[in-house]
Amino acid sequence: MYPRTGMSRALRLLAFGCCLLILAACRRYEEFTLPPPGGTPEPVTWQWTVVKEPVIAHGQESDWDGVDALNPSVLIFKNELLSYYSGFDGKTWHTGLATSADGLKWTKQGRILSPDPATWEGSYIAANGHIIYSAGRFLYWYQAGPKGRTQIGLAQSADGREFTKLPHPVLETGPYGSWDEVSIGDPYVIQIGDYYYLYYLGQDRARRQRLGVARSRDGIEWTKLRSNPVMEIGEPGSFDEQGLGEPAVWQSHGSYWMIYTGRDRRERRRMGLARSTDGIRWERQNLVIAGEESWNSHVVCDPTVEVKGNVVRVWFGGGNAASPDENLHGQIGVGMLSAVYAKDVR
Repeated sequence: MYPRTGMSRALRLLAFGCCLLILAACRRYEEFTLPPPGGTPEPVTWQWTVVKEPVIAHGQESDWDGVDALNPSVLIFKNELLSYYSGFDGKTWHTGLATSADGLKWTKQGRILSPDPATWEGSYIAANGHIIYSAGRFLYWYQAGPKGRTQIGLAQSADGREFTKLPHPVLETGPYGSWDEVSIGDPYVIQIGDYYYLYYLGQDRARRQRLGVARSRDGIEWTKLRSNPVMEIGEPGSFDEQGLGEPAVWQSHGSYWMIYTGRDRRERRRMGLARSTDGIRWERQNLVIAGEESWNSHVVCDPTVEVKGNVVRVWFGGGNAASPDENLHGQIGVGMLSAVYAKDVR
């Protein structure tokens, strides 16, 4: 037998260690809502129109974006539009930059970010990100890690061209058995008051992909919503029955809105729309956006938005091959959501 005092001390140390782990985990989770959206909720619906041809094509076969050009994140800075988009060369996903005066004609500026195999990022991806400009800095949250096991990192820049990565993920996968245990990605960040809010995809061990949210005061230390996910997979037979991803969120007409990607069982992807009063509880709207041209016939995905009153411009990825991640022959298009008021419907 062990001495009673020794056993008691060991048990106390074990219990104390478990308590510390539990408390540390609790600090990373809490319940919260987003601030009430500005204005009075209005009874609006949205009409979709789209430019037929892609506005950013994938590159030549030997280029860093020679297989796919997808996942645009568009920012207006000093009267210029900057698109930080993802390019796939057949092996690795990178982030590149294109610039435009009107959002239709884009000039590629080249690759700006690639994964570092010597770090947590591995050699597969440093892309699928979202850019904002805040407090004099460009902040780019991106997805990195081994395929199927990704997390979210942050790169910062003073000029939008040269970025410095933080040496560790800023948002990690969840604990054992959680909804985002296996992989997280597709960050989309909005800033409201003192907080950044990050919407993201989470995948569990059953390969279910759903949407959640976290918040942060500095963009580095994040607290996840304890009651995540905020959007569940759709009903059988729906366009998003197999999974959700790539959320883009904005405020207008007294509500929060989210346009997101849904996958069906044949790996076709389309975009849907949801509405919320608090950024947490979402209600699907009667709008599903599918590709209508040969270049985006099987996939429409990866939205990013620019809001101007009653019009929301949406840049998105499209492809003509039904694949869950790459080799879509992906290119980038643009469309427009226009608000229609109930009184204007005849």
